[in-house]
Amino acid sequence: MGQRLNPVTWLLAVVVLALFATPGAAAQVKTTDTRWSFHLPLPSGVSGAENLAFDGKGEGPYAGVSDGRVLKWGGSAVGWTTFAHSANYRKIPLCTAGVVPSAETESMCGRPLGLQFNFKTGDLYIADAYLGLMKVGPGGGEAEVLATGADGVPFNFVNGLDVNQDTGDIYFTDSSTTYPRRFNTEIMMNADATGRLLKYDAQTKSVTVLKAGLPYPNGVAVSRDGAQVVVAHTVPCQAFRYFLRGARAGQYELLADLPGYPDNVRRDGKGGYWVALNQEKQRLDATPATAPAKHLVGVRLDAHGVEVEELTAAKGVTLSDVAERRGKLWLGSVELEYVGLVA
Repeated sequence: MGQRLNPVTWLLAVVVLALFATPGAAAQVKTTDTRWSFHLPLPSGVSGAENLAFDGKGEGPYAGVSDGRVLKWGGSAVGWTTFAHSANYRKIPLCTAGVVPSAETESMCGRPLGLQFNFKTGDLYIADAYLGLMKVGPGGGEAEVLATGADGVPFNFVNGLDVNQDTGDIYFTDSSTTYPRRFNTEIMMNADATGRLLKYDAQTKSVTVLKAGLPYPNGVAVSRDGAQVVVAHTVPCQAFRYFLRGARAGQYELLADLPGYPDNVRRDGKGGYWVALNQEKQRLDATPATAPAKHLVGVRLDAHGVEVEELTAAKGVTLSDVAERRGKLWLGSVELEYVGLVA
């Protein structure tokens, strides 16, 4: 953090901005309240639809949940069914018994986080926090492990994921090479900056480290034109972009400062991005009297990183994913026992 501005300098800056600001220049930020969203309860005993995906036919959502499975929503008549799971899920009795908290078994049974389909092949790619980068075919079933490390360093906390639909390449994050998912708060408390942005080449079947030394990289989204990858950084409350081609290829630059701690980032329908916020920024001087009147759980950025819409919710609600599909917003949360839907 830089040097704190003294009050006089701050006041002068405000006055100058007020003098030169053009009336109406600031974009109006739309607010969408999710308190009255429709809830799709998850099956009994599971929670945490951290990331949502839709297949090439528009079916879904698909959601990775706390017991290590990926579930598929088949409509109100069918409900949730098992679509994919790791090999361990069927082999280890504790994974299906439901007698031990998932926090104690997820390192064995798997914890699917980022999900995305390759629409051309129908394959679903899974970022499993403990088991690595995985894939399952269009029919579902047991997922195969594609990669467990890069450059001789094992994955420790595979997290966000997206697919370049033109090339089939996978972009994903390893949030920390020091702490696994179970100890994710230590990443924040100790300012860990060992995360990585990675690429799985669909042709060579190899993994490349695009950027290392990152502070808590989380969600990933390939831009609509495929020219860059946007990465949400949880602890700095920022979104960055990595340029894949053009004059700035290989550069990593700030896209936006965010009003909270982000989780997943997804493309919207207008060339921008939805960013789910797990929690608002904490103010050191915050008191009940100064607490914000509204509870932010997500923001929509335009292609340039400018905030154009915000999502609010009831206190205590956290979001991990905002997936836009045919004009509707599907809401995932790593903590809640349902998937939300805002028409």
